Amino acid sequence: MKNLARKLTIRMAAAAVALAVPATAQAQLFFTDPNFERGSVEPGDAVIGAALPGANQAELRAALLWNLRAGLNVAALQCQFSRYLRAVDNYNAILDHHSEELATAYSTLEAYFRRNAANQRAGQREFDEWNTGTYQNFSSLYGQIGFCQVAADVAKEALTRPKGQLYEVARGRIREMRSALRPSGDRLFSEVPGLAALQPMPYSLFNAPSCAGLRGRELRRCQESR
Repeated sequence: MKNLARKLTIRMAAAAVALAVPATAQAQLFFTDPNFERGSVEPGDAVIGAALPGANQAELRAALLWNLRAGLNVAALQCQFSRYLRAVDNYNAILDHHSEELATAYSTLEAYFRRNAANQRAGQREFDEWNTGTYQNFSSLYGQIGFCQVAADVAKEALTRPKGQLYEVARGRIREMRSALRPSGDRLFSEVPGLAALQPMPYSLFNAPSCAGLRGRELRRCQESR
């Protein structure tokens, strides 16, 4: 107990110091956000995910949008340790708000795989495999905190966009979401002398993940992963 009390005291002292350090962003899970790579991408950029050989411009745009959906879906599953992020609620709201644009992206990708496969059944199988791989590419163990921070911010932006503009969110933020998958630390602990040896306590210590609020396929995925 003495050691735990001492650690808590050290971290409270670190927090007090953080209040005196100018913030460069409105942090949620960090005192000072890590330096994630930012910048818009164009359809077909390698940072987006698996390539689609022979895809036309509409299909490449659909793949970019679907990558954003996949990333936000993974966030809804992995980021429930912090209720403040509202990962599940915001994800479900995005599915409702941008349902038509997402449905168009899905049918466009489905048509691509069917066109490039030997038959319709093979095309659906290849689409399912690509879809599964897209989701898996957003899974990160050691970069979870940074990814959840960015994904929550992206989800909030997506909800402020009018219907039909989710693609613009994907184009502007997918690079940052990919960058956030890499392990990252709070810049406060590396930039402020004397705090380099300190690290925040893990948020998962206080909030266990749950599947509350998920629906359909996302709920089944969550239950199977527990």
